[in-house]
Amino acid sequence: MLAGCGGNLGAPIGLTFAGISAGEFHTCGVRPSGAAYCWGGGELGDGDSTGSATPVAVSGGLAFAVVSAGTGHTCGVTTAGTAYCWGINLFGELGTGTTMNRTTPAVVSGGLTFAAVRARATQTCGVTTAGVAYCWGLNNLGQLGTGTTMNSTTPTVVSGGLAFAAVNPGTGHTCGVTTAGAAYCWGDNSSGELGSGTTTNSTMPAAVSGGLTFATVSAADAHSCGMTPAGAAYCWGWNHYGQLGNGTTTGPYTCLAAGPCSMTPVAVGGGLTFAAVSAGSSHTCGVTPLGAAYCWGFNNLGQLGNGTTMDSATPVAISGGLTFAALSAGGGTYTCGITTGAAAYCWGDNSSGQLGTGTMGGPSLVPVRVVQ
Repeated sequence: MLAGCGGNLGAPIGLTFAGISAGEFHTCGVRPSGAAYCWGGGELGDGDSTGSATPVAVSGGLAFAVVSAGTGHTCGVTTAGTAYCWGINLFGELGTGTTMNRTTPAVVSGGLTFAAVRARATQTCGVTTAGVAYCWGLNNLGQLGTGTTMNSTTPTVVSGGLAFAAVNPGTGHTCGVTTAGAAYCWGDNSSGELGSGTTTNSTMPAAVSGGLTFATVSAADAHSCGMTPAGAAYCWGWNHYGQLGNGTTTGPYTCLAAGPCSMTPVAVGGGLTFAAVSAGSSHTCGVTPLGAAYCWGFNNLGQLGNGTTMDSATPVAISGGLTFAALSAGGGTYTCGITTGAAAYCWGDNSSGQLGTGTMGGPSLVPVRVVQ
């Protein structure tokens, strides 16, 4: 049954979180203490593979600075800069040097000190404290950025010698922003998601066209989005559902493999200033400096959080009047966020319990509180 209004105001008091990451069928968060919790389908890092519709503690007693949920795996960086991953490891996305699945955190090979790691689909990327980008896992489209299409079970340096502030893998492509604010993407480009002005794949970082300076970039399934230091949002790639936020679903270009697309960045409509943006599967979300949350694009299961299932080609406000500190648009058809009061909320698909409400099944069209 669709939860069309009212949220989860009567639910038990939930855990507080400092960070959250929506994957495809599971979600993970970090508490202010550094303890990591996950919920939803699959291997949640608690020692088994049964899944849970409420948050369960990740085993090992590690103190995490950040965690990131992919499709069937999760990775995190401890406060000491050590990377750990757990879950499905079909293509080496755990970075352990094997393809063995792990139900509890396993240290990533190489002895690198990371500032952050991001898991998405079946690959993982991270940036060291020295600004060097590494990726590992599936590389069939060049999404690891190593100049080849060979998979890697251990961290492999991204080619080009660029100094990155952050990297963010999507499903078949990856984007990153350098310490100088230049955006680069690599991998699949059939929908123009590299933003290079072409639809030619690249196994090495290709500069995003337009000469914009970015603070952050976020790669999704077949589109990418970024935010300038002034808070202006831009997106590029596939636009069938309006996920570029430019007010249309027809372009501005046509990519032969995908239909409506943009091969270069286009401005997100609405005149909003953002503090952060997050690109999901076929939707995008952002939060303003005052904590107002907006989403746009595909909305078949309520992942835009505005109480409907109508797609939107421009940003629409999330229902409920909550003030958000951060949002994470999932690789699936749902979204999660953390309020300024450190409460976690999710909305959209709940088929695997990824909303963390204690139940699974029908979606929620509005934010519902993640419960303890």
